[in-house]
Amino acid sequence: MTAIETPCDKVCTVDHASGLCLGCGRTLGEIGSWSALTDQERSRVMAELPLRMEALRVRQAGTAKP
Repeated sequence: MTAIETPCDKVCTVDHASGLCLGCGRTLGEIGSWSALTDQERSRVMAELPLRMEALRVRQAGTAKP
């Protein structure tokens, strides 16, 4: 059995506004079902993560207090 690639970096904090993990950018549903997803489904999520993480960074920068 081969290891399943995962973007988890063990931060595991969810942004309530977006529903995305601040560490990896996945939704709770994606995190919970990760091992059951097909390779194609995991690849799709992995491809979306850079844009999700950038959106989270922009959102957090916009809400940061001076």
